[in-house]
Amino acid sequence: MEHLIQHFRKDEQPFIEQVVGWQREVEDRYAPKLTDFLDPRQRFIVESIVKQSEDLKVFTEGLFENAERKRMLIAPSYFEPAEEEFQITIYSIHYPTKFVQLRHPDVLGSLLSIGLDRSKFGDIRLTENTVQFALTMEIADYVRAHLTSIGKVKVHLEEVDATTPYIQNEEKWVENSYTVSSMRLDVVLATIANISRQKSQSLINAGKVKVNWTVREAVAFELQEGDIVSARGFGRMKVIMTEGRTKKDKIRLQVGRLEQKT
Repeated sequence: MEHLIQHFRKDEQPFIEQVVGWQREVEDRYAPKLTDFLDPRQRFIVESIVKQSEDLKVFTEGLFENAERKRMLIAPSYFEPAEEEFQITIYSIHYPTKFVQLRHPDVLGSLLSIGLDRSKFGDIRLTENTVQFALTMEIADYVRAHLTSIGKVKVHLEEVDATTPYIQNEEKWVENSYTVSSMRLDVVLATIANISRQKSQSLINAGKVKVNWTVREAVAFELQEGDIVSARGFGRMKVIMTEGRTKKDKIRLQVGRLEQKT
């Protein structure tokens, strides 16, 4: 396990210890462990640790197709879960769409404002006049009772039934190659976003940049292959792989960038 932990960052250590605890719990009780919603980086850590045991398997579910946030079941290898064992439901938000259009930050902020931890709800999907979000069943009644407005807009929640389609996620990633002098966060962000190094550092210092869904305020933070970078106002980028160095000793990067919706 020690050699595995070395591949993760120091500030991920508390989560790693939590995952090891889940693993031991399943091994001791021979019963599955259901997590809250986890982001892709957290799920990668869970899978990396649990796959070291031949007696355990990991299953994921977010209900939405191509869900970013999913719950996980860590279970004995003989276990085969049904969808309902992930204890997820999806709510639809009804509101007067003629007068206002809700945005993702509006919904996210309102869910957090009623005392929910981010791990208790999954993806939030929006169209021009529809909002749906996934949440754990244990908090469903609480959310229905307490989420009665978003900003100044009165809202009504309904559970999405089997006859109603879930909102699809129509993301498109475009890959490009870049050369950078180092893997520092400020350097890579400035290059990919085509902004000055000073602007890049200002965004980072202001807490507007996340790496793997965690805010990073250190401009010299070292990026690695597989990291997802999101900067407010500049979208989301993924460091796919490094491709060696140029004759001038710059690093070649293959980067995917999520196309911004117009």
